[in-house]
Amino acid sequence: MEDWIIQLVDWAGYWGVALLMLLETVFPPIPSEVIMTVAGVSAARGNMTLTGTIAAGTAGAMLGNWLWFWLAIKFGEARLHRFIDKHSRWLTLDWHEVERGETLFRKYGSTIVLVARMLPTLRSLISIPAGLFGMSHRRFLVFSTIGTAGWSAALAGVGYFLGSQFEEVERIMGPLSTAIIAAILLGYLWRLWRWKPNAEAIKPVDASSDIHPEA
Repeated sequence: MEDWIIQLVDWAGYWGVALLMLLETVFPPIPSEVIMTVAGVSAARGNMTLTGTIAAGTAGAMLGNWLWFWLAIKFGEARLHRFIDKHSRWLTLDWHEVERGETLFRKYGSTIVLVARMLPTLRSLISIPAGLFGMSHRRFLVFSTIGTAGWSAALAGVGYFLGSQFEEVERIMGPLSTAIIAAILLGYLWRLWRWKPNAEAIKPVDASSDIHPEA
């Protein structure tokens, strides 16, 4: 996969980095670990600056983050309730758990978003609860940008300072990313086998209900 990423970064520069990070956010299996380390190597070779590379990666990822956030807001609580009631078995989730998650998110939402931006897969998915649970636009943008910029800078910095040793970086980062994704998948399968609905989750949903934004 890294071959076409290298070609696009070499050809399109900052725009290529931003586009790839946007795609990575919308479609998580595209690895940002490879995108940003390749961009860092390109910066080390003088094709781009390290600062510009980090800014491009952050901008592309944040555009995708904002898209998921906006879609979650438009989807709304009432539709989410109906969706979970219908597909709770395969989601291994019921409304009672969603309410517990909302309580936790309202209390620690900013920290959760900040940390999640630096974790595989969760980097993209965290925008959905942020939108559904009414996180303010300002907090979402601030903490998402900080986390995304930190992750982009770390990866680009690795590529920049190791330069020609990119193959060694990819040899370590590739299996590590795969292992994390495999752990998430195995965790889902375990939960799917063990999960049972909570009786408290069965309650009527008011189609006109809205989640009040975070202060």
